[in-house]
Amino acid sequence: MLIISYCFRMIAMKHNVLRYLRKTGVRNITISARSVQETYSEESAGKHLPLTYLSENEIAMKETVARLAHEQIRPYVREMENEGKLKESVIKMLFENGLMGIEIDPHYGGAGCNFMTTILTIEEIAKVDPAVSVLVDIHNTLVNAVIKKLGTDEQKEKYLPRLATDTSSSFALSETTSGTDAFALRTTAKKDGTDYILNGSKMWISNSDIAGLFLVMANANPTEKVQYWGIWVKATKLLQDFLNEGRIGIASQMIGLAQGCFDATIPYTLERTQFGKPIFSFQSMQHQISQIATQIECARLLTYNAARLVEAGLPFVKQAAMAKYYAAEVAQQTCIKCIDWMGGVGFTKDFIQEKFYRDVKIGSIYEGTYNIQLSTIAKHLEKEYKH
Repeated sequence: MLIISYCFRMIAMKHNVLRYLRKTGVRNITISARSVQETYSEESAGKHLPLTYLSENEIAMKETVARLAHEQIRPYVREMENEGKLKESVIKMLFENGLMGIEIDPHYGGAGCNFMTTILTIEEIAKVDPAVSVLVDIHNTLVNAVIKKLGTDEQKEKYLPRLATDTSSSFALSETTSGTDAFALRTTAKKDGTDYILNGSKMWISNSDIAGLFLVMANANPTEKVQYWGIWVKATKLLQDFLNEGRIGIASQMIGLAQGCFDATIPYTLERTQFGKPIFSFQSMQHQISQIATQIECARLLTYNAARLVEAGLPFVKQAAMAKYYAAEVAQQTCIKCIDWMGGVGFTKDFIQEKFYRDVKIGSIYEGTYNIQLSTIAKHLEKEYKH
């Protein structure tokens, strides 16, 4: 009876949240979600909850982002791809609904949500268009995070309100001689009075065509330090902290991409008939589909676990590498299998699977290649077993 009563309280609570959010409107979704249902969080304090458990505000954000993605991104996916740029109305929608300042304090115009909410947002958008999700990922997990955690009060007041409300950002790290070897930077930052003169070149600068703010990695002292807008920190520590959090963001993009491709394909297998019955009914198909579904869920658990470790302030570098490596691997396999199940039509632009297939490959390259993730995992394993 206690379990049944508890479940009914959860269900009633969720419906109350959704009714409340419908009344308040989408624009204030993050604020509304934060202000409701704190009771359940208090009831759950100290209990061991499953990794897939989401708080009421996380559920509210996840469901709203899913709706926004389907209603305001999906109709323009092919148009944006053909034109090679993001639609202004889509970018505006992201800002208006708090999706570009998810973890920024409300004092600066942000939503003030947690890291898990960022991960869920990236995942939901990637189910519809991975290209839009990477804008949200880089903006929140790299640029916003650096200024929020390392910026001076003056820098926060100057940049965070803009980043939360109307200014897209970009992260400039890679160079012709510096990719996987991020410490081989040749771009320098030389102090000139109160300013710094940047000298060098960058490539693969995501979001550069729409960014109004650039986070540029440069050597102020090639042997010791790196400078971000006057924020001085040890290069090794900075890269580890922020790039590893960013890798969890890419993992969430990959599981969203995989789930989106899977969701678009399974209904087809239930409708498409061969030899007088749906192709889903063939045992060999069922086994393949079940295997992919299991792998997607495993990748999701790895990613959510890494995100929760970040929130708890616990070591997460190994788990982030595992999540990024495995999610990218699973996403590639999912896209390949989905096209196999679709047959020839799956390889045409009449269906979305071929776009997912083209989008997925970058997941094993940017923010740390497969081999870098495996080397990171091995380094941590060696350390664990030597001690």
